Amino acid sequence: MEWYNKGKNEVLKELSTDFSKGLSEKEAELRIEEYGKNELEVQTKKGFLSKFIAQFADFLIIILLLAAGISAFVGEREDAIIILSIVVINAALGIYQEGKAEKSVEALQKLSAPNAKVIRDSNMVIIPAAEIVPGDVVVLDAGDIIPADLRLFESSNLKIEEASLTGESLPVEKDAKAKILGNVGIGDRHNMGFSSTIVTYGRGKGIVTATGHNTEIGNIAVKIQSYGEEETPLQIKLNQLGKVLGTLTIAICVIVFIVGMLQGRETLKMLLTSISLAVAAIPEGLPAIVTIVLSIGMNRMAGKNAIVKKLLAVETLGATSVICSDKTGTLTQNEMTVVKAYVDDKILDVEGIGYDPSGEVKLKGRSISINSLPNLRNLISIGTLSNDAQLDNSTGSYKILGDPTEGAIVAFAGKLGQTSQQLNMIYPRIQELPFDSVRKMMTTFHSNYVEGKVVSFTKGAPDIVINKCNKIALNGRIVDFTKELKEKVLSVNSKFARSALRVLSGAYKVWDRLPEHPTFEQVENDMIFVGLVGMIDPPRPEVKGSISLCKEAGIETVMITGDYRETAYAIAK
Repeated sequence: MEWYNKGKNEVLKELSTDFSKGLSEKEAELRIEEYGKNELEVQTKKGFLSKFIAQFADFLIIILLLAAGISAFVGEREDAIIILSIVVINAALGIYQEGKAEKSVEALQKLSAPNAKVIRDSNMVIIPAAEIVPGDVVVLDAGDIIPADLRLFESSNLKIEEASLTGESLPVEKDAKAKILGNVGIGDRHNMGFSSTIVTYGRGKGIVTATGHNTEIGNIAVKIQSYGEEETPLQIKLNQLGKVLGTLTIAICVIVFIVGMLQGRETLKMLLTSISLAVAAIPEGLPAIVTIVLSIGMNRMAGKNAIVKKLLAVETLGATSVICSDKTGTLTQNEMTVVKAYVDDKILDVEGIGYDPSGEVKLKGRSISINSLPNLRNLISIGTLSNDAQLDNSTGSYKILGDPTEGAIVAFAGKLGQTSQQLNMIYPRIQELPFDSVRKMMTTFHSNYVEGKVVSFTKGAPDIVINKCNKIALNGRIVDFTKELKEKVLSVNSKFARSALRVLSGAYKVWDRLPEHPTFEQVENDMIFVGLVGMIDPPRPEVKGSISLCKEAGIETVMITGDYRETAYAIAK
């Protein structure tokens, strides 16, 4: 059984730990000695000499070295120098390819969390992530990088972005109470947290089940380090040719030597003749010719913006008939973007890609402002205030701190001149009902100093929110949310969904004062519906042209994704 299959008591027993008290410092020190530090250590790097010697394991290279030795022995020094030069050049290329695995592991190492909050001796302390051991109790909050693989014991609206493991940009909802049977993939282990993934929402606690190379991200590091590249068809054929030539050359030289001896010729003369024959038979120029031909192909491809890192891959690429590509981050930009909105019975188009808050909002092809529609400002306020994401431009490019879906809404607001900082100053948050996977919505309460009232903003799944509303804000009026109007909004929602959009809806409710003990039933019913926003992880602009070129070349392109079939179909289309 895996950790995600086991109950909490079973986990505590196997790891000999206490969830409320955590490990003692003494026990933690003993476990560091037993399990080692929680680090992705790069294997001891080979020295230059070791790497250089390893390049001569190829059979054809061995034949060439023998040819160089024979040439030098018979006095053909120029031939020997040329052959050795070819061998050294090939070795240099091999050494250059060495170390790619080490660099990849170093990149993974940078993903590791520098510090972590753990329970030790009944107290919460912050320690270097490298000192975490199996059995530690780790405390998780929004924004934390998970320092090791965890079996979750507590979770409150916990969402974790697992893009570093699964490639999917949308955060995964976690539930410490989830019971999982059988063997499931990483993306379906909802009661687990994984090293180097990021908490985007909520909080939680978990018991460390694996550290260092024993984590899921550590397994990737180990595979990268131990990965042995398969030989290309050209390499296989060259090795076969080398073996055939070597065997035939040796056989013929032996026959010539024996025949000469049987004819009574001088032993030394026949030996030199056999050696000369061997040198002449070995194609010492073959590796150079292959390298030159492949280099020409590589340069031609570079001229067409195709970078080939491995020379021998040129030949394999020429035989490609199918290309399989991941969707998220490869075909798409891995940045959620609002592209549609529905408010006041009108569908808006939103331009701009990613989290950069620049781009126009258009109605029937004409650019509009936030004041162009009576309830557009309300929709922006709901989406931005019932929201915990922030845009970060500290590095010169916009990134999201928090949930990517919420970040897309904040960027949408920015395109209409609104920021979360401005809106929070006007409507400061005073209370909230966090999101959970059962309700599929979240609600925040805000003071309205202008009117002296309290307003609650609710954001969530359209089919849920719509059924919780009895009024709709429509063209400057508040009217009954009739069955016909609800069906109309739901049809727009379905239209957005068929276009591969992730859709959220917004509603609000006005209060004379903040409820003393607000409940879900009290707050999230009889609301006023405002509108919808539809967002997507947009395709990269160059992808369409690249796929067209592949099709013209007779290459089939296959998109690999874990999305629903309709979503995948819409994106592929």
